[in-house]
Amino acid sequence: MMSQSQSYQFITQVYSLIRNKTIATVTITLLTTFISKADNQLYLSPTGSDLASGTIGSPLKSLTAARNKIRTMSLSSNDTVYVNIASGDYFMTEPLILTPEDCCLSGSRMPELATQQINVNPENLATLKGLSREEMERVMVLYYHKWDVTRKGLAYAIPDSGKLFHVGKGMQFWNPIGEESRYILENYRDALDAPGEWFLDLKSGEIHYIPRKGETLESLEFIAPILRQFVIIAGQEGNPVKNKIFQGISFSNSSYLLPTYGNDAEQSCASLEAAIEVEYAQQIIFEDCEVQRTGAYAIWLKRGSNNNTIRRCYLADLGAGGIKISEPTLPSGADALPHDNLVDNNIITNAGSVFPAAVGILLLNTAYNKITHNEISNIRYSGISVGWFWGYNSDTRQSPSVGNKIEYNHIHHIGWGELSDMGAIYTLGESPGTTVSNNVIHDVYSYGYGGWGLYTDAGSTGIVFENNLVYGCKNGAFHQHYGKQNVVRNNIFAFGILTQIQFSKVENHRSFDFTNNIVLFDCGSIFSHPWNLPDAWKKANILMDRNLYWDMRGGSMEFEGLSFHEWKKVPHDINSLVADPFFTDPLHFDFTFRSLKSVRKIGFKPFDYAKAGVYGSPEWIKKAKLDPVIAEAFRQVVVSREKNYPRIYDN
Repeated sequence: MMSQSQSYQFITQVYSLIRNKTIATVTITLLTTFISKADNQLYLSPTGSDLASGTIGSPLKSLTAARNKIRTMSLSSNDTVYVNIASGDYFMTEPLILTPEDCCLSGSRMPELATQQINVNPENLATLKGLSREEMERVMVLYYHKWDVTRKGLAYAIPDSGKLFHVGKGMQFWNPIGEESRYILENYRDALDAPGEWFLDLKSGEIHYIPRKGETLESLEFIAPILRQFVIIAGQEGNPVKNKIFQGISFSNSSYLLPTYGNDAEQSCASLEAAIEVEYAQQIIFEDCEVQRTGAYAIWLKRGSNNNTIRRCYLADLGAGGIKISEPTLPSGADALPHDNLVDNNIITNAGSVFPAAVGILLLNTAYNKITHNEISNIRYSGISVGWFWGYNSDTRQSPSVGNKIEYNHIHHIGWGELSDMGAIYTLGESPGTTVSNNVIHDVYSYGYGGWGLYTDAGSTGIVFENNLVYGCKNGAFHQHYGKQNVVRNNIFAFGILTQIQFSKVENHRSFDFTNNIVLFDCGSIFSHPWNLPDAWKKANILMDRNLYWDMRGGSMEFEGLSFHEWKKVPHDINSLVADPFFTDPLHFDFTFRSLKSVRKIGFKPFDYAKAGVYGSPEWIKKAKLDPVIAEAFRQVVVSREKNYPRIYDN
């Protein structure tokens, strides 16, 4: 590595800049060390390509590409790099960012800019044949991984050979075992093949659109958003913005500009921008507002955002997710950690259309927030995600995500079979004082593994799950990857497709207590992995007792190959029952009781699950209802992919 005193000079030189028929040459010094000898020359042109070599005959197209090119060059301490910029218009999609690393490069530095080749089935690239180089560079590719996505522009393709090329960081393929990563090609004329899709031909200036049923040209309004953000509240440490109310305002149509080298995979799209961003602010209220048709997230309460309220807001047609609180990096500084915010009685629907890995409500490093009575539906990934620390606390590393209340939310019709490893309510890290209660969750369907209702992931600790109704989830109502001292009690878990209850790691400490729950099903197994591994259920430190199990198919029930009597000798469920819970009409989603004689025996306490979701005027409650057409489309996704599925999908 070079010493701090070694540096190179980044100079932009404009040549042949024609203004009023006068040729002018302008030199702008961006870094301070001037070295007269020009050992390296790069060239930019509006007609260039960021895949080009950067010579005068093969110019680049952007300053960012020139910066990245320089980062890959072998430079000595006395080298100067000149970037010569031809006259013309350069449409920037991101600012040029120079960091301290741009002052101390060496030839041994690992390049951040690389070309990656992706091999696919040539038959799937037939529609790319005949595209010009310019048209091909405008093609977008969305790659699905397990729980996240990568979105990149296409640098080049060889359709006959099934080769796609991208520039930027190499992708990490989070491929589930035995499954191929899927991808979507966008933004070219032949990709236009379904009602509601459009394509802008930059050469002709024409917009091509396939109308939906009932649409006519006269009835349509086309809006091309330019603004990426509507509101930015930018307080400062020690000087927060306070006491502002946004009430009854509708914000709609924000854009999102893809960075030059695309969006790399990131869980929950956690760093993605939002149309409304709030930083170092207190007592800010968004009430009775709408945020619609965004390119990314809707609202983001960032560092230093405390005691703020988002209430009765309608967030819909979102490119990413609905609401974020805090940031992926642990905020530092006085009062930087967001806390005590209220997100209550909001509708979040039709989200993830551009970034399917985004979350309805995402709590990162933040504490003591109340997420209550929200309706979250028709999204592609998790409904509510809480916490951002993987694993257990240590002397030097403590999760700040404590005391959050996730209560009375209605989360449904999520996943759509697009991503795996997801949950309607997803938790991470040690979270003492956090409660997940009185929520109603149903219709959760993943692509591969992991369509769960309640999902305690890596290190989830000290969380109470109580009085939740969860049904119609692909991989079960509850799953713990690993964690400790969680409590799962007095819940109704029904109609998992593949299994009902799952845990994935045997640990020495108490993993969780599972008591006073009702488990009802008519397909799949009761338990799954690692119960299906030899003796794993015998080794697990789990308290299971006073639960009620009922298989509507009839016949004897098996508990991992054991009769119920044998299962109790493990010992598990010593005081549990196999009995009909006597729900009124569960196949039509009525989980009230026509008799309490069975559930009284396990100490189950009935709860009013009808209180979950939004409240208020009849108009507001009606607005939260999912369109029956969308609900039927979701059902068709499930029944078309599953050989066995609960009878609720036949109703």
